[in-house]
Amino acid sequence: MNIHEYQAKKILAGYGVKVPRGQVVFSVEEAEEAAKKLDSGTYVVKAQIHAGGRGKGGGVKLARNLDDVTSHAQNILGMTLVTHQTGPAGKVVKRLYVEEGCNIARELYLGLVVDRGSSRITMMASTEGGMEIEKVAAETPDKIIKEVIDPAVGLGAFQARNLAYGLGLVDKQVSKAVQFMTALYNAFIGSDASLVEINPLVVTVDGDIMALDAKMNFDDNALYRHKDIAELRDLDEEDSKEIEASKFGLNYIALDGSIGCMVNGAGLAMATMDIIQLKGAKPANFLDVGGGATTEVVTEALKLILSDPNVKAVLINIFGGIMRCDVIANGVVTAARDVNIKVPLVVRLEGTNVDLGKKILAESGLAIISADDLNDAAEKAVAAVR
Repeated sequence: MNIHEYQAKKILAGYGVKVPRGQVVFSVEEAEEAAKKLDSGTYVVKAQIHAGGRGKGGGVKLARNLDDVTSHAQNILGMTLVTHQTGPAGKVVKRLYVEEGCNIARELYLGLVVDRGSSRITMMASTEGGMEIEKVAAETPDKIIKEVIDPAVGLGAFQARNLAYGLGLVDKQVSKAVQFMTALYNAFIGSDASLVEINPLVVTVDGDIMALDAKMNFDDNALYRHKDIAELRDLDEEDSKEIEASKFGLNYIALDGSIGCMVNGAGLAMATMDIIQLKGAKPANFLDVGGGATTEVVTEALKLILSDPNVKAVLINIFGGIMRCDVIANGVVTAARDVNIKVPLVVRLEGTNVDLGKKILAESGLAIISADDLNDAAEKAVAAVR
């Protein structure tokens, strides 16, 4: 789950991470009042959407007085902000964050992520603050320094100092950075986050270390332990189909291809998407129905796939382990009849109760294209689209 910048900063501040003062607003009038309360002389008016690159898209503006705050709030609130992460459709700005300005001496980068290579949390830092870390990693990987954290010990002060020295911090800046990094790590662990990114992390003219921006993602599987964080979910920022999928425990991500996919298991889903691409087409979605889906869930999953007007064919690829092939077959038949499916439907079943599943499909009277294996299924789905 993603949250807004202002929400992330509030969580981080609760763990002792230093952030500028600010207030979320939903109207121009509220923006004016917020600036008056901050009374900082200079202000920053920021669009709040779940996407990076807001500044480049015109969603972050410096205000040198109250009139500037009003003008920027009028221009940004309600605009469709297009960034490299929103796609060409962009996102409508429905809330702003009015924040006090600060005198910046240096811009740095600091992040925490679960590194799947080492199976440990890793803190990353770079002198290239304000830039996309992916670009830094691709073009100048030597400018990213890392510390892999032992889960039994936590972030060591020596590791934080290594990062601070690597960033070129000196004197009291080092101890302040160690304090900042320790608080950031505690926030990561305490909130069951999957990503924390501070970009930029700034060193002020006075030598303070501060999070000028903040991004946090959370492990959905841990949200039951954090009802306060779960309540921060902004449905306006999510795809309507993904919201509907979450109601049935489905893992769904909309893509821009023409072949809808229903698969059980994330690894098999990725393999299915890859082979569709290999055969010359593109998947329209990632959809994992999981290992314990019922006929109702499978029905809803197929309805969800077919609600996408870009879908020209559907490929169902199920390996029945915990998930039984006959359950999938019943769901497919029920859904196909309910929605009056009008696109080619390719089904590959293997595993538990596979013969019963195939029998149900064969006797359904529906125009289902049966496949023997994944390669065969992908070729038939791509051929059907063409």
